[in-house]
Amino acid sequence: MTPKKLVPLLSLALAALLAPAAARAHCDTLDGPVVVAAKAALESGKLSPVLAWVQPADEAEIKAAFAKTRAARKAGGEARDVADTWFLETLVRVHRAGEGAPYTGLKPAGADLDPAVVAMDRAIAKGDPAEVERLLQAAVHQGLEKHWTRLAAEKAPADDVAAGRRWVAAYVPLVHWAEGVNAAATQGGAHAGHADAGAADPHAAHAKPGAQAPAADPHAAHGRAPARAPVKPAADTHHAH
Repeated sequence: MTPKKLVPLLSLALAALLAPAAARAHCDTLDGPVVVAAKAALESGKLSPVLAWVQPADEAEIKAAFAKTRAARKAGGEARDVADTWFLETLVRVHRAGEGAPYTGLKPAGADLDPAVVAMDRAIAKGDPAEVERLLQAAVHQGLEKHWTRLAAEKAPADDVAAGRRWVAAYVPLVHWAEGVNAAATQGGAHAGHADAGAADPHAAHAKPGAQAPAADPHAAHGRAPARAPVKPAADTHHAH
């Protein structure tokens, strides 16, 4: 798979596996891509790179805010700083709303970021997704091993009801984890709204990855369960634990 095809796939899967976007996204930090683009635009007067971060329906609001800010900056000093901050806050708020995420204020530069976000930014800067691919492979391998090991330690439902329930309690998270990973990689990720500009609600159909269904009905969406607990897979010599 070519890097151009691989990067979108990895970014979508990583979003679901490693970082709840609404809580951990770096688009609201002072050194994040949205704010960096905004600061550059305020200096250059070129707004187009900034408009890429908002939905088409929100362009008018950002253009108006940009014009007001540029005019207010001419006063210099504290007025300039206040105007800049107002524009940054407005832009980030509108950007977050376009993702279906709440605006909770601007975060300081250097805020604690998920390793997936840091790795992806580095990969994009280098034009090489290798680091992200390794991170993703390790996350999937570790997640599968965790859920699989738990299931393999239990006995499939038979005469012992209590034991069977323990197996079911391990089976349900495993299946839903696998479904979540596959859905993230093939159907879209936490920021899928930007893949189709102007989408009405990019988050409406997204189930939270890894959500655990009640143990009472583990097979409702799957038809049937395996007849017995699977054997733990052989150690993968290509991935570190």
